[in-house]
Amino acid sequence: MSKAQILEQLRHGLIASCQPVRGGPLDHPHLVAALAQATLAGGAVGLRIESLADLEATRAVTSVPIIGLVKREVPGSPVYITPELSDVQALIERQADLIAFDATSRPRPVGVGEMIEAIHAQGGLAMADISTLEEGLEAHRLGADFLGSTMSGYTDYSPRLSGPDLELVHSLSRRGARVIAEGRIATPEQARAALEAGAFAVTVGTALTRVELVTQAFVDVLRRVAK
Repeated sequence: MSKAQILEQLRHGLIASCQPVRGGPLDHPHLVAALAQATLAGGAVGLRIESLADLEATRAVTSVPIIGLVKREVPGSPVYITPELSDVQALIERQADLIAFDATSRPRPVGVGEMIEAIHAQGGLAMADISTLEEGLEAHRLGADFLGSTMSGYTDYSPRLSGPDLELVHSLSRRGARVIAEGRIATPEQARAALEAGAFAVTVGTALTRVELVTQAFVDVLRRVAK
């Protein structure tokens, strides 16, 4: 799929993040692929998939754009979303269209610019997961194809919000960046608000595919009422 086709497919659409609770009952590649297919049946236009095994299983059953990533710890760095160049190569080999990586300003094993160059050199599109306006502007300057508001609230220096960081989405979008709004989007109304703030597309994860956490939210409310 060409870059133009990917842009057209994702524009103003819903991207389903199918990342199961690790160690939970849905943490099996064939079940992740089934979750992905279920979200596509509901109208999702793209997927965000973590881990090589889950990506491989999901790619086998769909041709829609997939944002691929791996999460793993690297000694001496808090960066854990696609931290190294070898991860980029492995994701591209398994036919991820976009590669998401942590582009925060924290100590990192590989520079943001080097990651973007490596992704482009292997034919992928680069999605920089950032937590602040400054990080987003720098990643955009370095050539990231997309910026994800994914890390807002997950670095020590970014705002802790109960919902999505719509101000970050708006600020980056008005400066010409393609922003994929992600993080704490729990309702259709919040997804709509993200588009109204200028998001290119919207990613939703927990509210769609983390069944244990969605169930727990209901159970917690009921237990509080019953006390």
